[in-house]
Amino acid sequence: MPFQLLRGCGRAKVVALCLAVTMLGCACSSASGVQSSGVIAAVGAENEYANVIGQIGGRYVEVTAVLSNPNTDPHSFEASPSVAAELSAAQLIVQNGVGYDTFMSTIEAASPNPKRKVIDVQKTLGLPDSTPNPHLWYNPDTMPAVAKAITRDLSGLDPARAPYFRANLANFDRSLKPWLQAIARFKAAHPHTPVASTEPVADYMLEAAGTDNATPWALQADIMNGVDPAPEDITLQDSLFTGHKVKVFLYNEQVADSITQSFLELAKKNGIPVVGVYETMPTPGYDYQTWMLAEVRALARAVANKVSTEQL
Repeated sequence: MPFQLLRGCGRAKVVALCLAVTMLGCACSSASGVQSSGVIAAVGAENEYANVIGQIGGRYVEVTAVLSNPNTDPHSFEASPSVAAELSAAQLIVQNGVGYDTFMSTIEAASPNPKRKVIDVQKTLGLPDSTPNPHLWYNPDTMPAVAKAITRDLSGLDPARAPYFRANLANFDRSLKPWLQAIARFKAAHPHTPVASTEPVADYMLEAAGTDNATPWALQADIMNGVDPAPEDITLQDSLFTGHKVKVFLYNEQVADSITQSFLELAKKNGIPVVGVYETMPTPGYDYQTWMLAEVRALARAVANKVSTEQL
């Protein structure tokens, strides 16, 4: 079942946003890749992508994020006219794709700009539309490819500063090593660790770490898509906690309802440590690399020492 971020947003709101973008387009769009201030206007649909844009672009990029509040449910996000204005003015945009942030493409289409660079992470990774899990930023292969694409497009917009962007890319790639090493250490120390989750938010990282997710995929997908899970899947999930069949419970801190709350309470009651995971980067205090590293360290503490990290 495809994931739809805007499932609560009606056609009228989208049309209104498109009209707003159309009116803003001529006034907000730069005639060249670089603004008069000497910096490139950039937007990341999710703040983890905005953070990487900022790391690569440095002082030559002014970047904003559309989704950045860790207390907001990204599934029910509704774009506003201010978001439309930011996208209309942007020379570089990074968006997730896989149906996660379709509002981005809708607004971009209402404000066409042949000089605007748009990086769709799904397309960058060569993933089909049928990809079941849209939380691509937890995949260790994702951000190196995205950072490379950002470097390419920033260099195209501002060729004189291409060496600066390439140097920042090299630094970024090096800075990912602690996270990748932590994943490798966990996989070696705790092979095939059984885990449970509410949604497939961190599933790519869990797979890289060699864990076995015992939660039925159907339950993860239903919760992700706002559908009531089947009773038999709920019963199976409950048994993972009451039967102590898993070592840790991965809980999406940004999407909670009565069903996920019941899982959380049951895990705690049965002494299963909990690790909170997020759809947008927790701020302040983290960049993309330290956020991902913190998640793996929390996973390791949960498995090795039965310590919960419900919130980073």
